[in-house]
Amino acid sequence: MSTTSQKTSMDTGTRSPLKRTVGSNQVGMRQFNERIVLQAIRLHGPLPKADVGRLTRLSMQTVSMIVERLIDDGLLEKQARVRGRIGQPSVPIALRAEGAYTIGVKVGRRSLDVLAMDFLGRVCCREVQEYAYPDPRTLFASLDSKLARINDALGARREKVVGMGVAAPLWLGGWRDFLGAPPEALDAWNDIDIRTRIASMTGLPVEFAKDTTAACAAELVMGQGRGIHNFLYLFVGTFIGGGLVIDGRLHGGPHDNAGAVGSIPIMSGNARRPARQLLHAASGFVLEKLLVDAGAPAAAAHDHRALSADLWRLTEQWLDTACPAIAGALTNAAALLDLEAVVIDGEVDRQLVREIIRRTERVLDSFEWEGIVRPQLLEGTIGADARAMGGAILPLYAHFAPVHELFLKPAEGVMA
Repeated sequence: MSTTSQKTSMDTGTRSPLKRTVGSNQVGMRQFNERIVLQAIRLHGPLPKADVGRLTRLSMQTVSMIVERLIDDGLLEKQARVRGRIGQPSVPIALRAEGAYTIGVKVGRRSLDVLAMDFLGRVCCREVQEYAYPDPRTLFASLDSKLARINDALGARREKVVGMGVAAPLWLGGWRDFLGAPPEALDAWNDIDIRTRIASMTGLPVEFAKDTTAACAAELVMGQGRGIHNFLYLFVGTFIGGGLVIDGRLHGGPHDNAGAVGSIPIMSGNARRPARQLLHAASGFVLEKLLVDAGAPAAAAHDHRALSADLWRLTEQWLDTACPAIAGALTNAAALLDLEAVVIDGEVDRQLVREIIRRTERVLDSFEWEGIVRPQLLEGTIGADARAMGGAILPLYAHFAPVHELFLKPAEGVMA
């Protein structure tokens, strides 16, 4: 398959210290153009060749050659001819759902989620396990059994699995006091390379990203990222976290930790009290604790029960602390990054996401914006599945998204 003959990792803004790129690469240019065509169709839906050429600015001859090659590779397919318009009938070209599959794994602080996704981004099958905290002594055995069930569900389709994406917090062993986990369970994560461990279990190429960066990838490919090119992404899960998109590309930073909004300090106003982090004010875990202390189940923080008359007083108490903290954090980010938008999503009820946005907007109205362009706040489109789906999108992003480095020659052994 021509588009996958050269494997590239998700672009995170990092470069090897022993490589720089020089000149052009004919094969890489062809692969880049193939990915441009696939991206145009993924973003805009089925298109006739003329529209593909207009969007990609490739010649009709080049588009025809690429489309036919990708049809032969099984990644594209022709749809029924469209008649009734001015001019010649057109034949839309669409992504072929069965063209490729990926597997996504989310290792979270509260649950393990494994799913398979087709080339259109549709979830084919999934396995979920909830727990109080992620214990590596039992988690990998559980993951192994879930992967086996996913493979059984895929059947013959597993031959078209191009890779696996893993989404997990970078510091799974951190903030253990919040989770009430025994120290030895979470400390064990310090000696585990999740990507390497899972790759050894499957034999598949594995892409890894921070869980909220993976969620940001899902929003970039399947949500608000279709229309905006520079945005900060916030995801309200057990902990609040985020991701960053710059110039339409997922940006991980040199430590794969860009968008780590949960660690942004929020000042208490009392010089004698240490600054807290945003996650201490705006995480789902904080709302969980308020509800549990009132006799409600922790899970109520993540569904419609948080909006019920019985619990709304506590939810509003959380919002009164969370939204000003979020507003301060994203204003600092806007000053540094000149953002078009901030996209807010989470594993909470959709109405609660909208309430977070509404109240944060109200706080932003009171801020001084001179010298800063205020970003718009947008609701995320994926929801609670964003991290697991983002994990599955990572291999699609790595194998099929346009990356300019594809058509550059690496200069081996040369210091950058």
